[in-house]
Amino acid sequence: MKFVVCAKLTPDTEQLADVKPEDVGTDDLGVTMVLNPWDEFAVEEALQLQERFDGEAVVLTVGNDDSTEALKRAVAMGIEEAVLLCDDLFQGSDAWGTSHILSQAIKKIGGYTLILTGKQSVDGNGGLVGPGLAAQLGVPFVSNVNKIEDVTEESATVHRNLDEGIQTVKVKLPAVLAVSTEINEPRYPNFMGIRKASRMQYPAVAADELPGLDQTRLGEGAALLKWTNLRKPPARTGKVEFVQGGSPAETAALLVDKLIADKVL
Repeated sequence: MKFVVCAKLTPDTEQLADVKPEDVGTDDLGVTMVLNPWDEFAVEEALQLQERFDGEAVVLTVGNDDSTEALKRAVAMGIEEAVLLCDDLFQGSDAWGTSHILSQAIKKIGGYTLILTGKQSVDGNGGLVGPGLAAQLGVPFVSNVNKIEDVTEESATVHRNLDEGIQTVKVKLPAVLAVSTEINEPRYPNFMGIRKASRMQYPAVAADELPGLDQTRLGEGAALLKWTNLRKPPARTGKVEFVQGGSPAETAALLVDKLIADKVL
């Protein structure tokens, strides 16, 4: 079985308030960048699944050379294979564009059983990449997963948080799961893991290495195009008519007659 984790480099949560609006979208936010804390739970779960089902785990990220810091953290925790998706065409992509890049990279890897993401990222808090991945891969998606009970060749049984309680879901594989923080407790990297991660090479996979990539979906221009193509819906029209009678019973009778005449009843 192959378990794929999609991760992201985000600002340290303790320094989020220090991010300046004018720096958003640039390569340097002026703060310490770390593996998205939500994604640490996805990495940990992939490692546990790898151990439980004698599988393999892969981590992917979209970004620039600095994004290897997210990969290093995952490798230090125990992930064996890390993929950096890096190309000028990728810069400025929105959640839909990012999920498209990741989906094509995952298709290239092939043989995947489960794709794990964090519930959201601490910078955008959108939680859109997971469902976007599922849509573009054409596989099921389950959000707020707090436990993966069992995995077979054909399906996985998972528990997910709902406002009303815990729901048990049996989902056909392959599938995308967005995990919550209740699912596990991420391990701390040991010295050997940190040393391995620092020595490991992280070659970048460019756009031309992903055959199915649609470049019109990528970059800041594609995101802006979606906004500029938005159209205001037509104004709603209608009229108000007050029905009045001498008594409540007469008013009700007149209202019923009007509704019947207008074929509402």
